[in-house]
Amino acid sequence: MSFLPKFKLLRGGRAPRRVRKREAPPGLIQFLEQSRVIAALIFIATVAAIVLISFVGVKTMDVPVLPNQSAPVRIVANAAFSYESAELKRVQLEQVRDRVPPVYRLEFEPLLQFETHIQDLLIAFYRFEQTFPADAISTPEAHEQFELITSTFNAAGPYRSTVDDLRALLFVGDAAQRFTLVENALLVLREIYAQGVHDDRAFSNSSNNGDITVFQISKADQVSNQAVESMEDALTLLRINLAAEGLGRPTTLSLFLIFRNGVTPNLVYDQAATKALQERAVADLQPVVVNVKRGETIIEPGTRVTAEQHEMLVAHRERVLQSGTAKIDDGLQLFGRVLLVLAMVLACSIYIRLEDIETLRSNSRLGLLALVVMLNLTAVRLSYEFSSLPFFVQHSSAASLLPYIAPTALAPVIVALFIDAGSAVFMALLISIFTGVIYGNRLDLLVLTFLASMVAILCTRQTRRRGSIVRATTLGGVVVATFALLIGVVDRIPPITVLQQMGAGLTTGVLTGIVVVGLLPLVESLFKRTTDITLIELTDYNHPLLRRMQMEAPGTYHHSLAVAQLAENAADAISANPLRARVCSLFHDIGKMVKPEYFTENQREGVNPHDFNNPSLSSLIIKSHVKEGVDLAIQHRLPRVVVNVIRQHHGTSLIRYFFSRAVGVIKGAGNPGTSAPFSPETPVHRDSNAPVLPGLEPVPVSEDTYRYDGPRPQFKESAIILLADSCEAASRSLSKVTPQGLGELIDKIVSDHIVDGQLDESPLTFAEVSRIKSSFNFTLLNMLHSRAAYPTDAKGKKKTANPSRPLPVKPDKRLPPSTPLNYRTEVHAGR
Repeated sequence: MSFLPKFKLLRGGRAPRRVRKREAPPGLIQFLEQSRVIAALIFIATVAAIVLISFVGVKTMDVPVLPNQSAPVRIVANAAFSYESAELKRVQLEQVRDRVPPVYRLEFEPLLQFETHIQDLLIAFYRFEQTFPADAISTPEAHEQFELITSTFNAAGPYRSTVDDLRALLFVGDAAQRFTLVENALLVLREIYAQGVHDDRAFSNSSNNGDITVFQISKADQVSNQAVESMEDALTLLRINLAAEGLGRPTTLSLFLIFRNGVTPNLVYDQAATKALQERAVADLQPVVVNVKRGETIIEPGTRVTAEQHEMLVAHRERVLQSGTAKIDDGLQLFGRVLLVLAMVLACSIYIRLEDIETLRSNSRLGLLALVVMLNLTAVRLSYEFSSLPFFVQHSSAASLLPYIAPTALAPVIVALFIDAGSAVFMALLISIFTGVIYGNRLDLLVLTFLASMVAILCTRQTRRRGSIVRATTLGGVVVATFALLIGVVDRIPPITVLQQMGAGLTTGVLTGIVVVGLLPLVESLFKRTTDITLIELTDYNHPLLRRMQMEAPGTYHHSLAVAQLAENAADAISANPLRARVCSLFHDIGKMVKPEYFTENQREGVNPHDFNNPSLSSLIIKSHVKEGVDLAIQHRLPRVVVNVIRQHHGTSLIRYFFSRAVGVIKGAGNPGTSAPFSPETPVHRDSNAPVLPGLEPVPVSEDTYRYDGPRPQFKESAIILLADSCEAASRSLSKVTPQGLGELIDKIVSDHIVDGQLDESPLTFAEVSRIKSSFNFTLLNMLHSRAAYPTDAKGKKKTANPSRPLPVKPDKRLPPSTPLNYRTEVHAGR
């Protein structure tokens, strides 16, 4: 009680009446949940939203494509426009540069070196003649000296002259005649060098006329066409000029072999002059203007986008962006689009009808599916709309990142968390199909996004921590990044763009997980759905309601723990949700905290308040714990599933003990002070043949007064908790727990509930009920097991067991002789 009500109470006022916090009227909730009209409206709204998001306003010219990528759709010019083509001008410049012949310059340095070496040779000849007169030339010393002159001359070049060739030059005549002959030969070499000599192998691909453009430094850096000689032609010219001297064939051949060492190719490529010539050639080029007519095809579908087509597409986008006009209806007609969406949504409905009939019957589930589809497609459409912004129009590499920032795994992960994996898979396929449609019917994007969503769904199953959601979507982002790399390699996309696409896919995966974690509380509150993450948080025993139950109703708290163990094991046995069963069991009896003393498990010192009440009032108090529990659950904002279990965990069953007291079939009913111990949850059956107690007249009693208000269990976990609650309470009344007796008790309780119709509205099958009973039997036997009593001495004190002296083993006739001794020891020792 807050301070203000306490203050009013101290002043003599009356305590304020507690106001219960209630939900919306059950009739309205049931109408919104099960009305087929609402379901039809959800269907129509979903179709309309998908058509509006996926098609209306989508322009094929905004489809992000890069050069070398395969075009997904045909893109046609919406209006006539012109633009200066930088790509065509680049091609034209390359063609002009290719047509400009390379420029060479004449290199005279080899000739100058040869002239120097020939002059040195003539000086050596003059000195040789001074040292060795004509009569001494044949001496060994002369031969040795001449060989030295020959080797020195060859090493200077290096040249390949022999001693005989140099002797021929020496014996031509005196020094003056040799000088004249050498000058004539050098003159011929100068003419050859001035004309130019090229290597036949280097210029094998030149024109047949041999005209090669050369750069002549001696002509003020002017470029002119000049015919140059090949090595073969230059040597022929040298041989002819030497033969004209009339020295005889042997001497002429020797002189030719000497002076051929001076003939080498002297054309050198001049890069600077070539570039200058190319620049002068392209300086007169005019910009290339491309005129595009209205309706002209810019890009054909299924073909590789060339650089020219991509440039035309960018120019088209800029033209439309400047004019503000665009042809929107440039693909399928609106009617065809509606049919496509209608077919997809109908296929989704058929799948739900076959695989998850509960979702089709629940408007809240259908609304959740419709809402997440709309939100996810809206996010995809927003990422697509970025492509029409000026920045992305001008930067195609940035626009290519947009398909990888679309959070296509958002809706599938939410559906996997709140409904099931099967619905999430179909949701992933639906989102991927329309994502591919929005981005221009891209099949590769459809497959990529669907695979990433499947990985995220696989890693989201049975998630009980929020961090696992981010990890699952991050793995989906890794899949996107990996396939972005593979697609980039196939399409020959620049490496920097591929790395950006990989980073975008990975970042989108991480952000998708963060967004899903942030949306969980909102979706849970809006659709009254509960994830395992929220349920695992409710298992904290420090929850305010559980802490209060431990203090105010400890018997009920321990009863709830036992029911939770029973329900969890049974739910696991029939493949239901064990976590949901456990959490709901922990809170199913929180209403008993309002009046805990009226329930057997909380009564101490033999005081029973029901001894002083009539049966109808006691029954009303017992039934009130359901309403009180619902109020407490709503007040503490427990999930809807917990509220439903609190309301359904007794169904419309009969409170048999007080009903029997009311009709006077229980001994001591006329004297409340002598009532035997009881448990209101223990089924007590009236014997139709039992005589009426003396002094008591049969009183007409309505069963409705002694029945819970219901409703009956609507789902598996609720039905399991109803059975577990009754079985756990009844098992406490057994004086001796045996497998046979416990099994008969469980069978009787379950049979009574089935006969009473408490399981008629639950989806349990008889096979599942059989497995539930087996699970109850196993769990209760372990919970209610007994231990061996410690032996006492003559004074009544317990003896301490001596490990060195085992307990005596008595022969057990019930066990076969082949039973191991250690088994008998453990059985009789009570271990």
